Amino acid sequence: MKIHPTAIVDSKAELHESVEVGAYTIIEKDVVIGEGTVIETGARIFAGTKLGKFNKVHHGAVIGVGPQDLGFDPSTPSKTIIGDNNTFKEYSNIHKGTKVDSPTIIGNRNYVMGNAHVGHDCILGDDNILTHGLVLAGHVTVGNKAFISGLVAVHQFCFVGDYAMIAGCSKVVQDVPPFATADGNPCTIIGLNTVGLKRGGFSPETRTAIKNAYKTIYHSGMNYRTALDQLEKESGHPPEVLQIIKFFRNSDRGVMNHR
Repeated sequence: MKIHPTAIVDSKAELHESVEVGAYTIIEKDVVIGEGTVIETGARIFAGTKLGKFNKVHHGAVIGVGPQDLGFDPSTPSKTIIGDNNTFKEYSNIHKGTKVDSPTIIGNRNYVMGNAHVGHDCILGDDNILTHGLVLAGHVTVGNKAFISGLVAVHQFCFVGDYAMIAGCSKVVQDVPPFATADGNPCTIIGLNTVGLKRGGFSPETRTAIKNAYKTIYHSGMNYRTALDQLEKESGHPPEVLQIIKFFRNSDRGVMNHR
């Protein structure tokens, strides 16, 4: 184990023998860090954090710090659970959950850029890109392979669907549906995430089906409920269209409008 002599690692932390810890980093008690993970200089890993394998925590990043919630009891042993192969760039900060049974959860292969903030009780899936200076408020859920651009602010309890793309400086106050691109202040849908779908290997037929589903939802003149009923009556939808229908049905905050 390569631990710089100026690093402070609590005796009750569990680090795999292959973990590297840089200068002036602090790792508190009840932290578990998996194989191949590298913690660079000046980072801090707070109590109750579990980091999986082959993660990279860059200079000054803060993982598992207490939530910015005035009602939070600092004695609560809440947690931050992080999967494998994630990257946390300089000065990004991840806040732990507010309750014992509601940890902040980050999946695998996420890329969190500098100064990005992931608030308490957030849940992130896999392969998401969170760019410079964005803010996810508490209880935000992000699916898989979403791209959230710089200086975006996402309101608490919002959902961001799979393969969604949010343009820079957007203000997100409602759910962002899967496979769509959103922009603005307040944020609205401006079209499909065409580039993301192509890069994701979706066939032309599937992309057309997604496009037609959104035409029914947003441009048919029907309200959302009626449009969803209409889609459900039709047969032969690929799984992605069924995912869109489910997303709209399950939304509590409401899904954002089309521009």
